[in-house]
Amino acid sequence: MKMDVLLGLQWGDEGKGKIVDVLAPEYEIVARFQGGPNAGHTLEFDGIKHVLHQIPSGIFRSQILNIIGNGVVLDPIVLKREIDGLGKFSIDYMKNLVISKKATIIIPTHKLLDAALEQSKGDKKIGSTLKGIGPTYQDKIGRTALRVGDILSPDFKEKYEALVAKHKTTLSFYSHPLDELPGMEEQFFAAVEFFKTLNLIDSEYVVNDALDSKKRILAEGAQGSLLDVDFGSYPFVTSSSTMAAGACTGLGVAPSKIGEVFGIFKAYCTRVGSGPFPTELFDKDGEDMRKEGNEFGSTTGRPRRCGWLDLPALRYSIMINGVTQLFMMKGDVLNIFKEIKVCTHYVLPSGEKIDKLSFEITEQDVSPVYKTMKGWNCSLENIHSYENFPAELKEYVEYLEAELNVPIKLVSVGPDRTQTIMR
Repeated sequence: MKMDVLLGLQWGDEGKGKIVDVLAPEYEIVARFQGGPNAGHTLEFDGIKHVLHQIPSGIFRSQILNIIGNGVVLDPIVLKREIDGLGKFSIDYMKNLVISKKATIIIPTHKLLDAALEQSKGDKKIGSTLKGIGPTYQDKIGRTALRVGDILSPDFKEKYEALVAKHKTTLSFYSHPLDELPGMEEQFFAAVEFFKTLNLIDSEYVVNDALDSKKRILAEGAQGSLLDVDFGSYPFVTSSSTMAAGACTGLGVAPSKIGEVFGIFKAYCTRVGSGPFPTELFDKDGEDMRKEGNEFGSTTGRPRRCGWLDLPALRYSIMINGVTQLFMMKGDVLNIFKEIKVCTHYVLPSGEKIDKLSFEITEQDVSPVYKTMKGWNCSLENIHSYENFPAELKEYVEYLEAELNVPIKLVSVGPDRTQTIMR
């Protein structure tokens, strides 16, 4: 049995949570492989909207085991809050949620460092969510981080104090105040005590034993491929590997055990924070897109930057991930447009026309070249099959499929579980 991987192909916020929830009944395990509480996965069903930050999106299906893998950076405070929020839905998290002992822990001073480092950048801010993600991954790579298994150690407090002392040296350099730290630490240690009661495991054995037992596993990514620390629009990226390869290192699974790679993309583009965005709209179309799509961060509430679909960027993400199936999200957001544009190429300042996402794109302002298509300009609310799609929507889907050379197997036309059309 091979593990399937589901990930975003743009700058995040593609709708991964909804699709994990929709696909979950086909799997016995859903495993999150990277990212931290800066990722907000939104699910909507039975008239209720749910936002998950660290817990895998299969948690609402009682028959599914949900694994938080070693590649994730975990904030105990946020995790406790999330689990408390699940209480009203009678979810037995002791039965269907397990956490890798090798996952890295976000401690309070990571958040202070995040704020200090972002502030020091001035006009060149990356657009961090200030959740402590970047500094935690820095400590992980620097081999000084604390991991989930460390909380069970009798000298955890000493390890914690040693790391905090290191952080305070850096915070002192930036003259960053520590007034909030005592209150943050009180919350943190209360959450750590709760953390100790959870199922903490060597998840790489659980995942590989499950594959050997022919159990179906879906690996769930966070953020998007264009935010990958290696292949994204660096330095305006996240601090982990958001691609299919990250599922291997984030769960301890060999590349030969990867099966289907499901790539999710919006019918248009959005981005949160700083960084290049060739198709960004600054006009009424961009504002209308934001309002219609409710494009505000599920974690931060920040308004998302909006623009037309970018084919060179999408092809790039498909290539580096080895995507085998495409899922198009938020087709309904384009209902309001009489005309829809798709970026097919870029023009560099030199006048050269390219169709690749080159290294220089983060340094140069490129101009998008658009193909204009007729919009469907009608509601999709009562449509439940692809055959009943407006002709213009079918034309849009089939044009993209031909250009991307990967089948589009699913089109989402609304936030609810039921508004998911399989092809």
